Amino acid sequence: MKKTTQFLIVTVALLFSTVIMAQSTVTGTVVEAGTNMPLLGANVIEKGTTNGVTTDFDGNFSINTKASSGEIVITFVGYTSKTISFSGSQKLGSITMEGSEVGLDEVQIIASVAVDRKTPVAVSTVKAADIELKLGTQEFPEILKSTPGVYATKAGGGYGDGRINLRGFNSENVAVLINGIPVNDMENGRVYWSNWAGLGDVTSSMQVQRGLGASKVAVPSVGGTINIITKTTDVEAGGNVFGSVANDGYQKFGLTYSTGLMDNGLAATVSAAKTTGDGYVDGTEFTGVSYFVNISKQINDAHKLSFSAFGSTQNHGQRQNSQLIQTYRNSERGIKFNADWGYKNGQVLHQEDNFYNKPQMSLNHYWTISDKTSLSTSAYLSFGSGGGGGTAGSYKFGFDSNGYSDYRIGLYGPVDFDKIVDENIANGANGSETALRASRNDHTWYGVLSTLKTNLSDDLVLLTGLDLRDYKGVHFTELTDLLGGQYFLDDSNVNNPNAAVQVGDKYSYYNDGLVGWLGVFSQLEYDVTENFNAFISLAASNTSYKRIDYFNYLDSDPLQETDRYNFFGYSAKGGANYRINSNNNIFANLGYFEKAPGFDAVFLNFDNEHINKDAPNQKISSFELGYGYRGDKLSANVNLYRTNWKDRTETVSFQQPDGTNAAANILGVNAIHQGLELDFVYRASGKLNITGMASFGDWRWDSNVENVDILDENQNVIQTVNLYIKDLHVADAAQTTMALGLNYKFASKSRLILDYNYYDNIYAAFDPSDRGVQGAPDAWKMPAYGLFDAVVSHGFDFGPFDATLTARMNNVFNTEYISDARDGSGSVASTALVYFGYGRTFSIGAKLNF
Repeated sequence: MKKTTQFLIVTVALLFSTVIMAQSTVTGTVVEAGTNMPLLGANVIEKGTTNGVTTDFDGNFSINTKASSGEIVITFVGYTSKTISFSGSQKLGSITMEGSEVGLDEVQIIASVAVDRKTPVAVSTVKAADIELKLGTQEFPEILKSTPGVYATKAGGGYGDGRINLRGFNSENVAVLINGIPVNDMENGRVYWSNWAGLGDVTSSMQVQRGLGASKVAVPSVGGTINIITKTTDVEAGGNVFGSVANDGYQKFGLTYSTGLMDNGLAATVSAAKTTGDGYVDGTEFTGVSYFVNISKQINDAHKLSFSAFGSTQNHGQRQNSQLIQTYRNSERGIKFNADWGYKNGQVLHQEDNFYNKPQMSLNHYWTISDKTSLSTSAYLSFGSGGGGGTAGSYKFGFDSNGYSDYRIGLYGPVDFDKIVDENIANGANGSETALRASRNDHTWYGVLSTLKTNLSDDLVLLTGLDLRDYKGVHFTELTDLLGGQYFLDDSNVNNPNAAVQVGDKYSYYNDGLVGWLGVFSQLEYDVTENFNAFISLAASNTSYKRIDYFNYLDSDPLQETDRYNFFGYSAKGGANYRINSNNNIFANLGYFEKAPGFDAVFLNFDNEHINKDAPNQKISSFELGYGYRGDKLSANVNLYRTNWKDRTETVSFQQPDGTNAAANILGVNAIHQGLELDFVYRASGKLNITGMASFGDWRWDSNVENVDILDENQNVIQTVNLYIKDLHVADAAQTTMALGLNYKFASKSRLILDYNYYDNIYAAFDPSDRGVQGAPDAWKMPAYGLFDAVVSHGFDFGPFDATLTARMNNVFNTEYISDARDGSGSVASTALVYFGYGRTFSIGAKLNF
């Protein structure tokens, strides 16, 4: 018995030692090629097993293998996978991951992508994998809603009608770049997200640079920069097909295919998708077709060409007119109520709609001049066609305080267009009393961006560049539906008075806006030490405006075409980042710039006579401090900022002695935006990440503007203007935002994501010109609200395909909330015009990779 026991003990010991010897510990650090920045969350799998780990904040991993030798496979979205052999316990050192897209590194140079813990700006980056997981049926800007300082909503709720504010600044004062190319409207600075409704399908990454930002082009962004990097073309051949369905008839189907990098140096990727649906809000049916193509050619070691084209043609019904809270309450449709649609011959007809197609094409050339010098140039072209619908003539679409109207079907019901058609038919030769029109904003825009980068020494890098743009906007109103009438009478064209307008004809107004832009910039980057980086940047720009009016002036009138008026702007900014040790870094930046006035601030009265040739620049100064921490488990950032905005463009309307209306630009309208932002990621385990952020803003108007005299051409005082706005809150965005998220990996290819977003201190939008009486109140403070979102994603093998199923639910608890509001009389809830946000929505999607 004793010998038997000894034998068993020896056998167990031998088996145990065999197991121990069969296992190994393999460690390494995964970094990005070119930047050597660590890649957080890369998957490290022992080949042929389900044994795996992910990299930490510094790109480090340690995996206990089941076998004493074999291979590990490292994968990360956006990078080419890597397989490495191991034998026994082994330290692999630094492992470089190459981007999976040809030319992506060069695009990032043009786009001025900020580098974590080196570029001294407050920055947040959303990768393609997160966009694919979370976007679903949300508006594209909403993917950034958990970013500090961001307030993104669906606005009226139509397809592509979303909006975004950054640190309290709307899109007119936030630079939006796609592959480094600016897309803010050249006349007013706005961004129309419906033009890019399909962009989420082809976005490689989306980076928000808050404050001054790292952009090297002469872009005068006040609140910050949203930097969207699209896909280029994949190194490896393959593609995918995908489809999804959602609430309210939503359907989306698409495909992507890449040839991969071929032996002749050529690579191409194409992608297309179609989206249709009825819309969550009544009367917002939509159809969108998005498209993308990229062709890259490696000519030789020194030259690379890349051509890309993308866009989205779409049309959708809109909820253009916000309503009183009580109107939604009284309507049977509740928060889905929309007054801007109806029926004609039994078919839905939109009183307000939007239709547009804006393809953007660019040809990029990357030239490696020497080991120290390179030149990246992008020549681009964009031409847009479309506009927004509305009404013409007698307005018959309203309802009384009880919700009734002779021209609506039932209480707060849709418009009865058939009744209007009958009246117009009966009106005979007198033409249509009421019709439908479209306000068109067609344009042609081309430009060149070129950046020369040269290493003056091992520690000193100089970047200089050119930003050249030319824009022509064609603005007119087009009749789209006579609603049964024979014609529509219009007397607005002095060259064709009392015109009998037919469908497709121009009426009301027709003018061109011409904008030129010439910008130059220079930036010096100095690596003082391995851990201390600094930069200084200077930029200058000349903006020129010209207007041609075809309706208000005879063709023979010299006033039909104005001269060009030039406005000079410039910026100076600098900053430094110091890595105290492997865990801690601090940074600071400051800057000052002057931004040229917008087109409408020069041509104040929409004519060619009242021209504000001396319109002043807007003046912006900004200062920011930041701290970052990177540990094994926790990554966190804290930022303090202050932006002082002086001479913000503010126009007031007034009546001249002859009874005509005019407008004037009021100086001295200043605002201060300051606040505290923090965000973190905590790796609770190899399977669970916890993310969070909090943003506390204090955005207020800085001072009153008193006793401003408006003069006529003879210097007579027509009106005296007062704006009592000191210490009133800057409105239209949540000044307090918070977010908390959980990302749990419950299987090798499966995830559960829970997100909570909270918004507070939101004030209804108002025009400072409306605060003309001392003691004017703050705008109505909207109720705070919080929203839960959930995502479940499961990956699996489906025959030869790598398949993924994703289910999303937004606003899980069906919270009722007001997302946008316009201040009303007395600044109280009962007079505010509001949009309610969406209730609970869902989507289910599938994707097959091949």
